[in-house]
Parts: sequence; structure tokens; C-alpha cells
Amino acid sequence: MRIETLDLDFGQTAETIAAFLVFGPEGPVLVETGPASTLPTLLARLEEHGVQPGDVRHVLVTHIHLDHAGAAGWWAQQGATVYVHPNGERHLIDPSKLLTSAERIYEDRMDSLWGRTVPAPAENVVAVKGDSTIEAAGLEFVALETPGHARHHHVYRLGDVAFTGDAAGVRLGERHWIDLPAPPPEFDLGAWKGTLTRLRSENLDTLYRTHFGPTSDVSVQLDQFEAHLEEGAALVRDMMAEGLDREAMIDRYNQTMWRLASADGVDDAAALAYELANPRFMSVDGISRYWRKRAEA
Repeated sequence: MRIETLDLDFGQTAETIAAFLVFGPEGPVLVETGPASTLPTLLARLEEHGVQPGDVRHVLVTHIHLDHAGAAGWWAQQGATVYVHPNGERHLIDPSKLLTSAERIYEDRMDSLWGRTVPAPAENVVAVKGDSTIEAAGLEFVALETPGHARHHHVYRLGDVAFTGDAAGVRLGERHWIDLPAPPPEFDLGAWKGTLTRLRSENLDTLYRTHFGPTSDVSVQLDQFEAHLEEGAALVRDMMAEGLDREAMIDRYNQTMWRLASADGVDDAAALAYELANPRFMSVDGISRYWRKRAEA
């Protein structure tokens, strides 16, 4: 087995979004597709490794957000089988609701950021229940149920490595800082803490983050990210208690997180890359919604 990290050069910025090419005994498997806007880059990266689109028969996506699975429909249209959480299946087959939701956030930047997301033929989409095994190209991937970032999130374990999507946070390259991606509408603090406990129990050797790349100090990274998860959630809760409006919360959240990230060695160029990979206003919106729902319940 060989794993290659493919830099999709999202927004002409290195190490923001990755896809992973896994060579099994019976051929290649693609984990994550990135957005449709980076499909030409993905195809070029595959060609560098001697892989043509027709060689890819199996595609796994951790969840259906556009930065992870925006090009999944294209791969399904080429005849590849795309594996996804059951709650995400319908959105790959008919992405209209997903795109409408994204348009409310990104408005006239939709095309430049995400490109043209196309529907996946239903016969080429397989819904995978949590803890099921996917047999692909002579390899066995286990789809771990890992909510928190989204209810429809899987981490794919392959032996002692795991492709974590957003479940282990955003850590760009070898930088120390791990950012919290908590967009609406499905951020769930308690569920995410349970996911981190689950990942610790898997005794993993390496995490492959979509944002961005592999890391081997697994227990340290999971502990560090859990601390940031709790800090971010508490910060938004406290700002809500103060009665701050959305813009004031976004401003304070940004300032607080950048101060912490700067102390962790993140320079200005890296800060821009983190913002591109994980816009902070979305975390304020996602965490705020979580606390409001808790209060209503």
C-alpha cells in the first residue's frame, strides 16, 4: 500500500486542500475529491503518478461539504463508485439544496471558489453505514461514524492510518496550530468530543487531514485539537452571554484565534491560508447556532 498526498492548490495557495491517492493491490483509490474548481489540478496530480481518470474506480468522501466532495459527481459520471455517509447520499445525487445553501454564504464567489458541482448518477453512489467495511482495490477501509463537524461525517480507517476529513481539525502542513472548523448547521460539541475519544481508541499511527496532509503524533494532536474545540465553543458562548451582535462576535473571535495562532508560530502568510481553508465567520455562526439550539431545548 502506498499513499500520496495530492495538493489541489485551492485558491492558488499550497497546502490548503488535499486529496489522497491510495494504491492498493488492484489499483488506485481516491479519498476526497476537493471542489469542482480544483478538478483540473487533481487530474494533473493523478497524471504525475501515472493515473488516468478511468483508472479510478473507487472514490471515498468523508462528508459532502464542497471543499471535500464538490467534484464527487464528476467522478461518478466517469463511472467510479463514490462512497458516502447515508445522510450525504441524496446531496451527491441532487446537489441543488447543498448549492442553494452555499450560495447564501458565498454569493458571487461560488464559481471561483467551488466551480461547477454536477449531480452523481444514483447507481454510482453507495451509502455506507457507520463502522461498515468498504472493500476497494484489494484494500479494506472502515467507515468510522464521526459526527461533530457534521452529522454526515466519516473518518476512513485503513489499517493503522485514518483519513480524517475535518474531524481532527485544520492543521496546514507542518505548522503546530490546529484550527477549529465549525460551520453551521451541524456543529455539535458533545458529539465531536465523542469522536475524538473514538479516534484515540483506534490506536492510529498516522492521521491524513484534508486540510492538510499527514501527521504521526496522533495523541498529542488530538489532545491539542480538543483543547481548541473547547476554547472556541466557550468563547462564543461567553460572547453570546454578553449580548454581542454577530459582527462583534466575529471580530473578537478572529482577534482571539489569531492571537493564539500567532503565539503558536503562524505568520501572516499562513494566517491567510488558514482563513482560506477555514473561514472563521462560519465557525462563529455554527457555534452560535449550537448554543441557541441547546438553550431552546
